[in-house]
Amino acid sequence: MDEVSGALRGELQERLGKAGVVVDEARLTHLAYAPEIAQVMLRSQQAEAVISARQKIVHGAVTMVEMALKQLAEKDVVQLDDERRAAMVSNLMVVLCSESEVHPVVNTGTLYH
Repeated sequence: MDEVSGALRGELQERLGKAGVVVDEARLTHLAYAPEIAQVMLRSQQAEAVISARQKIVHGAVTMVEMALKQLAEKDVVQLDDERRAAMVSNLMVVLCSESEVHPVVNTGTLYH
């Protein structure tokens, strides 16, 4: 900040010195972007925050799906072929990453056609 203040003081002294004014000190007390630039920057910051949050959500969801598959296999709860494992992974990812409330579905038939 001292560098900015020094440069500002130098610029002011150069311009005002012609009128006999001596600038002893110059400081910025408020710095703001033009409203249109501020809006663009705010949208950019918000987008970055959303992306960061989504990455954390997806990372957490993937970790939870991995744990679920591992525990199901270790405890021999159910045997899943590749197609059913893929369906379970897809369903879990949707549930874990969704922003809306989850509504349970009760399967009254068989998993196998």
